[in-house]
Amino acid sequence: MPELTRRRRLVVLAICCTSLLVVSLDNTALNVALPSIRRDLDASVAGMQWIVDAYTLVLASLLMLAGSTADRIGRRKVFATGLVLFALGSLLCSLAPDQETLIAFRMVQAVGGSMLNPVAMSIITNTFTEPAARARAIGVWGSVVGVSMAAGPLVGGLLVETVGWRAVFWVNLPVALAALVLTLRYVPESRAPRPRRPDPVGQLLVTALLASLTYAIIETDPLFAGIAAVALTGLLLYEPRRREPLIDLRFFRSAPFGGAVVIAVCAFAALGGFLFLNTLYLQDVRGLNALEAGLHMLPLAGTTFLLAPVSGRLTGSRGPRLPLLLAGTAMAAGSLLFAAFEAETDDVLLFTGYVLFGTGFGLVNAPITNTAVSGMPRTQAGVAAAVASTSRQTGQTLGVAVTGALLAAGLASPGGFVAAARPGYWVVTACGLAVLLAGAVTTGPWARRTAERTARALDAEDPAAQAAASGGRPA
Repeated sequence: MPELTRRRRLVVLAICCTSLLVVSLDNTALNVALPSIRRDLDASVAGMQWIVDAYTLVLASLLMLAGSTADRIGRRKVFATGLVLFALGSLLCSLAPDQETLIAFRMVQAVGGSMLNPVAMSIITNTFTEPAARARAIGVWGSVVGVSMAAGPLVGGLLVETVGWRAVFWVNLPVALAALVLTLRYVPESRAPRPRRPDPVGQLLVTALLASLTYAIIETDPLFAGIAAVALTGLLLYEPRRREPLIDLRFFRSAPFGGAVVIAVCAFAALGGFLFLNTLYLQDVRGLNALEAGLHMLPLAGTTFLLAPVSGRLTGSRGPRLPLLLAGTAMAAGSLLFAAFEAETDDVLLFTGYVLFGTGFGLVNAPITNTAVSGMPRTQAGVAAAVASTSRQTGQTLGVAVTGALLAAGLASPGGFVAAARPGYWVVTACGLAVLLAGAVTTGPWARRTAERTARALDAEDPAAQAAASGGRPA
């Protein structure tokens, strides 16, 4: 890709952030709309889980394919196609007549979404090549999650109360259209110098693993748990034998990369479970409407918004260790208030829990992304970014599945919503502690040495990297 002016790079960053905004806004606004959707479509707890998880499941299954395809045929081309499909899926979701159709259209929406975030991150990685500038750009990227968390509940609540839950999907259309026009005008085409070969068997195994695991948790079906185990075994045996696998297991020789994957899964599992439980509590137990529920969650959204760019600057200047340690501590502390002290029942504890959890989540995004891509060759930026994005979506899928299953089991027994939600909050607390532990273990001098060795080994085995190093055309 040719060198761009500073102004052009900032425009490209803004366009990429718009794609993250439209996807994140959809998710956060939808959470507030779930009780209204349940009443209108007569959905069950499991049905609400699938409305969320059908999207994240398809997204997680296709992210790595989208990243490698973009590196092969062109990042702008795949990115623009994703915007079109996401807008089409949003329109179809707004017209869904029943729960089953909405779930199916959410899957269409996810196919488009899978082409947005990892490809946008690959574009950013190849646009901002200097490490400090890249870290700052990723910090801005991460702050968009905070914007969506701040705006999503309010926008979603306002739309649900004034127009209806279907309007939550309408808001995606003008944003996606504007992003499409700007992409075609300003984003230069780029691709890896040597296209990676498709891996259909690996793609099938990834899809089977995630789908069967999610179904097993939501529907408590041991048969599908067995299918997930078989798919995982197949991945571990098949992928190392391929010259260009869908999932390059050599990436995991880098402790920071492996840590980033673990942290992404745990952090987003915590977020998915936390939002799912709180949204239902505020509207179904406290009796708040969608807009009031969104206003109650502003402390969580606001702290995420404020601290995401701070995390980007910290990561760029001091590395990922400090923001990860602070993130894990704050997320665990915030969810512990709900697990051990029933923070839902006390406004002061509720506010404190939201601020702590939002602080932790605001700090965690930038170091995840920066760590995942910084030690990898630029020729594989799309794949590395897609693995990190897949980890996020997998975590959110599992978080909603696990906490929802625990909630459904608890509601079947006497004791009420607060008692039924407590096991789910303990899971969220454990996820926060896992972020803390993984951040401590995978960010020290030993971990950095493993990243350096892994990058050298990947470069030595990658003809494209060797060609670029010797004066070949860069990605």
